[in-house]
Amino acid sequence: MRAAVIFGLGTSPADLKLFQAGSTTEWSQGLPTSSGDADAILIFGGDGTIHRHLPALVRLKLPVLIVPSGSGNDFARALKLRSMRDSLGAWRDFESGAIQAQALDLGVVIPSAAPERTHYFCCVAGCGLDSAAARSANRMPRWLRGHGGYALALLPLLARFPAFSLLLTQDTRTQLNDHDRTDAGKLTLLAAFANTQFYGDGMRIAPNADPTDGKLDICRINKLSPLKLLSLFPTVYFGQHLLVPEVEYSRAERVHVQTETPIEIYADGEFVCETPAEISVAAGALRVIYSAR
Repeated sequence: MRAAVIFGLGTSPADLKLFQAGSTTEWSQGLPTSSGDADAILIFGGDGTIHRHLPALVRLKLPVLIVPSGSGNDFARALKLRSMRDSLGAWRDFESGAIQAQALDLGVVIPSAAPERTHYFCCVAGCGLDSAAARSANRMPRWLRGHGGYALALLPLLARFPAFSLLLTQDTRTQLNDHDRTDAGKLTLLAAFANTQFYGDGMRIAPNADPTDGKLDICRINKLSPLKLLSLFPTVYFGQHLLVPEVEYSRAERVHVQTETPIEIYADGEFVCETPAEISVAAGALRVIYSAR
């Protein structure tokens, strides 16, 4: 077995020692240049580190193990890899042949202004309130981002973030019908396009999302009063925000996102582009090492 290792910000080869102990695997550092150079890739880092390497990971098609070591670890959380020990257990099972890598979906954002560019994401893409919070959180020191930074950035925005007109055109085509559904340009505070349940360091914005179903879960929070929005905020951690009438929830393989004026789209906590854009699913694009039980 040959494994390539990627170390994200704040991690180092010292973090690999647990995986090396008692292992016959040959280890190398850095992203392989081709799929023949390694049998698996370990990533020590968080959602941002994974996000930056997704184009190469999709191209290489090698099994990937996530070791949660970043300021935001929502992709690992969705895979129930909540600690280095969880990832170590999954690696030992993979080394022994007890488990195989599973094919998971990725989200894809294609800006209308640059359709030749493809931006992959593993967790959630969004625009509106969450993008403003991600932008603010990214300016914080890393230690603060890893200890509730997103929530701290979001709280002051709840009372003053302006609603915007959002038009979503969802691809609802099946073998039995061939049409798109357009959701009118309602005044909206937040729209999230989810491949997995979590973002913002543990918020279950899309509690029904499944990264193996070939669909995005779309959560849209329409305009409501600042007081009601403030009371809604803690319920997102438990997925209970779906009970609020102003919250709309749907699924689609592809959706076109348009706003009256361009606004930012962030994915996995990183800036991607501005609206308008198409957001879709790349089914089974990433092979991941984890226990699917």
